[in-house]
Amino acid sequence: MKKTIFPLIFAISFNLFGQNSNENLSYHLIKTDAHGLILPWYDNDPGKSYDHIILQAWEFWDTMRTDMNGLPYHMNHQVWKRDHNDSRGIGGDQIPMALSSWRLLYAYTGNERILDNMKFMTDYYLSHSLSSPDCKWRNLPYPYNTLIYSGIYDGDMIMGKGYTQPDKAGSFGYELINIYKLTGKTIYLDAAVDIANTLSERMITGDNDHSPLPFRVNAFTGITGVLNQGASSEITYSYTSNWTPTMNLLSGLVALGKGNTVSYQKSFQILLEWMQKYPLKTNKWGPFFEDVGSWSDTQTNAITLVQYILENQKLFPDWKGSVTHIFDWVYKELGNPKWEKYGVAVVNEQTSYRVPGNSHTARQGAAELLYASKTGDGAAKAKGIRQLNWATYMVKEDGESTYPNGETWMTDGYGDFVRHYLRAMGAFPELAPARQDHLVFSSSVIKRITYGENTIQYDTFDKNSVEILRLKSRPKAVKSREIQLPEWNNSDQEEYLEWNALDSGGILKIAHQQNNTVTIQF
Repeated sequence: MKKTIFPLIFAISFNLFGQNSNENLSYHLIKTDAHGLILPWYDNDPGKSYDHIILQAWEFWDTMRTDMNGLPYHMNHQVWKRDHNDSRGIGGDQIPMALSSWRLLYAYTGNERILDNMKFMTDYYLSHSLSSPDCKWRNLPYPYNTLIYSGIYDGDMIMGKGYTQPDKAGSFGYELINIYKLTGKTIYLDAAVDIANTLSERMITGDNDHSPLPFRVNAFTGITGVLNQGASSEITYSYTSNWTPTMNLLSGLVALGKGNTVSYQKSFQILLEWMQKYPLKTNKWGPFFEDVGSWSDTQTNAITLVQYILENQKLFPDWKGSVTHIFDWVYKELGNPKWEKYGVAVVNEQTSYRVPGNSHTARQGAAELLYASKTGDGAAKAKGIRQLNWATYMVKEDGESTYPNGETWMTDGYGDFVRHYLRAMGAFPELAPARQDHLVFSSSVIKRITYGENTIQYDTFDKNSVEILRLKSRPKAVKSREIQLPEWNNSDQEEYLEWNALDSGGILKIAHQQNNTVTIQF
């Protein structure tokens, strides 16, 4: 029987009495409620604040200056410099992260410029980053431009030319599937298949010291990267646990019936069993970032697995225990107590760089909220909201989104920041702003969406899909294939709508199976 979403949504009671503290956090004075708990800086209402900062962040990204080689700044550099250009190339997951955030933001806003940016980044990266077909690790994107203004991505920031990061290839491959679903262009799907073929062919069983695919590898020779650190030590890049995007790539192609699905399913199972046997039990999460040349356990890898577990509970029989186990490790190993007096559990980036992170704390907040939506845990929900509130302080009025250490990273401030607020709204739609209309969750990729004064219309890639919207008023009609959807009535309905009224407007859940197009009329 279909279960309604709304019993898992419990009212958020905001104490909106805000007062300024005497302490500054990044760009703003900290605001608190009557109990001294942190509020967002822009408005006491989280919905208004979250909406404001993600739209300002997008505006900053969209209007960022063009470099001398004709490319947008974010295609050449990983850190923004207002008065000059940073000397470093892009971040390892910079483009896939941006694609991930902008896909959600497009569904939320209907802004076509967001789609344009996604298509530009994908087309350019796809045509300027792949290892050659005669490489041992062929058709994989290189994560770094070793000559900054060359316009070509050809290596790794630490190891240099010819080295790639297979986990980042998996991330890009998964986003290629999503871009294919958005546009219908098979060139993206073909490239995703090429990436999946190489990763599947190179997959090993793995053990405690070797993940099924290495973290850094020479695409030409197949030799795993090794960094000599003097006569007595060296780092072998044979391990990371950032494999859930690759698992999504493989399962996504299996679902579409594209490529060598038998090999993909086998490789998926290898990764799943390795994740369950090793990092989930050992808390050996390993490296993620392109600029780190020593061993490090990262919050990114740990909490990305949390999100995967919560979205794929059937694969993890003890999913609740697994999630709380990871949460406990993060707070014990990477928790930052500096802002505890404001009721917020801030999270450090990684064990080799124990610095509080805006994207990391926002990721933690979104994960806490997703966990709360599955369990009804009110404490987790409150914790997650305060973590998101804290991270808003890193966003300047003009949308510059800066790491607490003062650097404006294209990853942490944009691609790996905006999506956490949108995922939080997807978990609890009442966190989206009242008196506005926004699609905040879809089980399928949203191919097109238009927000009109009296009508919202959108197309999903899959006919069988569920969407959730925060709306300013109850619709007069909701239609799929021009047929009015019935109200949900506690029966085994395949297609239905469900309305949950809030103090202002409400939340609409739509389930449809026979058609890709949905029309909401007011």
